[in-house]
Amino acid sequence: METGNSIDEQDRCSSDCTTDRNLNPGLGEKQAATVPIDGFANVDGTSPITYYYLSFDTALPTVPMPQRDVCPPCPDLRPYVSPLRWSAARKNVSLALSCMATFLTAYTAGCYLPPAAVVARDLQTTRIVTTVGMVTFCTGFAFAPMALAPISEIWGRFPVFIVAGVVFVVSQATCAVTPHISGLLAARFFVGAGASVFSSVVGGVIADLWDKAERNTPMALFSGFVLVGTGAGPLVSTAFIKRFGQTTLAWKWTVWHQAILDGVLLILFILFFKESRASVLLARKADKLNQWYEELESKGIYGVCLQAASAPPAVAPCMSFRNTCMPCGANTFDQAPNQGHGSQDRQLRIRWVVKGGEQRPPVFKLMSMSVRRPFHMLFTEPVVFSFSLWAAFSWAILYMSFSVVPFLYETSFNLSSRVYGAIMAAAVIATALSILQQHLLKHPQWRVHEEDFKYSDSNFWALMRKHFPSDSPEARLYFACITALFLPAGLFGAFLCPQYMNGYAEAVGLGFAVWGIYSVYLATFNYLADSYQSCASSALAAQNFCRNVLGGIFPLIVQAMFTNLGVNGAGVMLGGIATVLSTKKDVDLVEKFLLELMNLSYLSLDKSGSHL
Repeated sequence: METGNSIDEQDRCSSDCTTDRNLNPGLGEKQAATVPIDGFANVDGTSPITYYYLSFDTALPTVPMPQRDVCPPCPDLRPYVSPLRWSAARKNVSLALSCMATFLTAYTAGCYLPPAAVVARDLQTTRIVTTVGMVTFCTGFAFAPMALAPISEIWGRFPVFIVAGVVFVVSQATCAVTPHISGLLAARFFVGAGASVFSSVVGGVIADLWDKAERNTPMALFSGFVLVGTGAGPLVSTAFIKRFGQTTLAWKWTVWHQAILDGVLLILFILFFKESRASVLLARKADKLNQWYEELESKGIYGVCLQAASAPPAVAPCMSFRNTCMPCGANTFDQAPNQGHGSQDRQLRIRWVVKGGEQRPPVFKLMSMSVRRPFHMLFTEPVVFSFSLWAAFSWAILYMSFSVVPFLYETSFNLSSRVYGAIMAAAVIATALSILQQHLLKHPQWRVHEEDFKYSDSNFWALMRKHFPSDSPEARLYFACITALFLPAGLFGAFLCPQYMNGYAEAVGLGFAVWGIYSVYLATFNYLADSYQSCASSALAAQNFCRNVLGGIFPLIVQAMFTNLGVNGAGVMLGGIATVLSTKKDVDLVEKFLLELMNLSYLSLDKSGSHL
């Protein structure tokens, strides 16, 4: 609504302007355009203020410029450009920091269990109680992203990263100095909560910087660093034990070196990470412009020249702004214009707002919704439930490897390092091949082109375009349906091998299992994100919760499982479950393909819909 300077700003609305036009994205990124002050005599401090929605593509209006000595300088708006338009170098810096953070969170998870026996002896407890530290870590990792995700959307990625980084570092240091097992278990919860932000919010950063078509390679790198970290953590931790022996110094340095690495990461984030949340940058841009307009008005310079042909959409009638709702006037451009430097121009006082920001619910309400919605989707959406179960079991196998290797090779560093090295190698190979697979989805003969494009006469590519489109969410599953089978195959190979292959079969088998886990993790993440879109964060939070809860439980039951069932029996059970879950996705995809073929057949169904 319209008002003079005497009315508080929260009581102002704007006139209605509902037509959204294609605006010039090139204007206003460095500074606002200016025009002579002539023609603005009819705009003063008593003129009404109109609120308009600001986007990254909004062409900023021109403003009157009198003598330079009395005019405040134009604001530099380059820091507030859309993250999708950042340079490749700037994007890659953010990606590198994000991958480093993801690596260290997975590294932290893997470092904990190899020295568990030494920790139990020093803190006068049992190994199974010490292993509970993995449960508390995963509990913090499971719940924290649900509450913190909306905060990163409101306040931005940077402050959440910094606060989480401080919690991460301080909690790691606390683990090293605590004299009681209860203190260690509590500190591990906060280690998990701090680490979870770097793992979960990094996916949001990638979505901020790349659109859907370009997101595959960054996501593959992100997922690869997760699994490389899970192999590097226990490898380095085992090396400390080999170097210092079963001593207090060994497990203390296992924790202290993590705190040092995490501290370095925190410093790098403070120095080099730039805010990437688009809505936050846009809100800052609006605040910067509004502040400049207020400075201009304090110098007696009122109004801007807004062209009717390129006007941004105004705040809709009766829409609440800053928790108020007041009736609005007529359309701005239906009113008699003040003639300025163009007959189609409108000289008026304006302020910018960001769409969605004026009606955002309180932070605590958003956090409550963010916690409730994933559980609602988990139990009401079959797709979310099935993919969460698939990902959770795969993640449990990964966390099982943290315990089963010390259980099988507690006194042999060479055999342990062989397994951990195979895990890291498998993660690297899987990442490289995943990038190649994603590039194959972009093959010009596979993609459907809107413009005229000469396709080859290949029946194979015609079949792929028709029944396996590369732009559908199911495209995320095509290759995973094959490589995910490495998970059960690797488990069978690792634990059912002949006696003479011991020491090598476990390494090769678990390496292939990790390759399968990588495929499941990447496919689940991408498929849920593409399928649910606006609700993707809740769907991903649901599967993150399931992954970490089951992953935290498995290390507790490893010793009992392998002792009571034996290595072969445990391998058969785990491999069988993995086979059922992995082949279920293959069956679903084949069933979808067969249904499409059946729909093309005139003989498969009669006119009443019953089979002939």
